[in-house]
Amino acid sequence: MSELTIKSPDGAFTGYLATPASGSGPGIVVIQEIFGVNKVMRDIADHLAQCGYLALVPDLFWRQEPGIQLTDQTEEEWSRAFELYQNFDEDSGVGDLRTTIDTLRGLDQCSGRVGTVGYCLGGKLAYLCATRTDADCSVGYYGVGIESALGEADNITRPLLLHIAELDQFCPKEAQEQIHKALDGHGNVTLHDYPGCDHAFARIGGEHYDFEAAALAAERSLSFFNHYLR
Repeated sequence: MSELTIKSPDGAFTGYLATPASGSGPGIVVIQEIFGVNKVMRDIADHLAQCGYLALVPDLFWRQEPGIQLTDQTEEEWSRAFELYQNFDEDSGVGDLRTTIDTLRGLDQCSGRVGTVGYCLGGKLAYLCATRTDADCSVGYYGVGIESALGEADNITRPLLLHIAELDQFCPKEAQEQIHKALDGHGNVTLHDYPGCDHAFARIGGEHYDFEAAALAAERSLSFFNHYLR
């Protein structure tokens, strides 16, 4: 596990790189929540490395404050996280992800195939990776704001998997209905709904963590990556 420098047209930023025991494999870009590249994100990358993937978590808040690592355990941290989210430039973030995908794909240890997986803020960005980048496949967990970008759905030419929490306070019923209406018939998109689950049901230690739903989503995601990246 190491820190990698990623060079973009706007400057350099860092990413947490987790390498499988074999030393090489397909790549997965892990896209952060609103809390930065914290332990939760690094643990996800480490788990993917254990599954044989080269996992890279880029610092997408670097333009505001490099190296942010927050938790969901205090009101102060939540306040700072929402502030960072509100000031986040989505288009620049997608550009950074495009650069991250290219950087990961270019590593000697990488097989050349690269997917993305994102959570919360990262869930929408994973969707946008499917519409705006050449990622080989993408997975989004409880993405916030996907309904505002459904006009880009025709650009999805590679596999996309979305996990939707039925009780998600940040993606309410109306938004979920819009997502299903736009994407249910799309040949490259798979949607999974999680009844009774709230936002961030897969965040270990979080208020709405649901072990069974998180395990099912993880199983589905890994099967998806194994199919499209190997």
